[in-house]
Amino acid sequence: MKRRSVNPVYSMCVQPAFIIGTNNEDGSCNFAPITWISVTHEEGDGYLLVISMFGTKKTKQNVIRTGLFSANLVSTSMLPLMDYFGSRSGRDGEKNDIPCGVSGGAVLDVPVLDVSPWVYECEVVKSVETGDSTTFFCRIRNIQIDERLSCEDIFDVDLTVLDPVIYSGRYHSLGKMLGKIGDFAGKSC
Repeated sequence: MKRRSVNPVYSMCVQPAFIIGTNNEDGSCNFAPITWISVTHEEGDGYLLVISMFGTKKTKQNVIRTGLFSANLVSTSMLPLMDYFGSRSGRDGEKNDIPCGVSGGAVLDVPVLDVSPWVYECEVVKSVETGDSTTFFCRIRNIQIDERLSCEDIFDVDLTVLDPVIYSGRYHSLGKMLGKIGDFAGKSC
């Protein structure tokens, strides 16, 4: 394989797409798409959800104010909702031109999208400022998953059932599950 160098402005950060749910000061809910999400290890067997938000968006301000949010995984059927929430500002009022079911979190006081197949309910434990971005390290207090998933262990999540949107400057989807860790050990490339 031959490679060539390109300008470092190109991005190939493969990221899952989430719609973040927060409560506004008046109790109404606010949703915004965010793709800068990952996890990191915590003490013991736990892990923290890591999410970065740029700018001064209402969602970021709500997370700073309350320390709580839901992270609703976006499936391909939710793309119109993701684009809608991404093209409207929470500062202009409620984003309610597209009907969508919203419930309260099972553990935390956060709004949850009924159509999302995987939802994290999160509480911020630490934040770090970098320029105009804030990175939140969050304890996952609850996970709600689609009943169609049958997970045998912590790594046994069939993403093809979730049908997640993957973002890297454009929207992508997954094709098929290829195997698990160790299935390809000892095989040549």
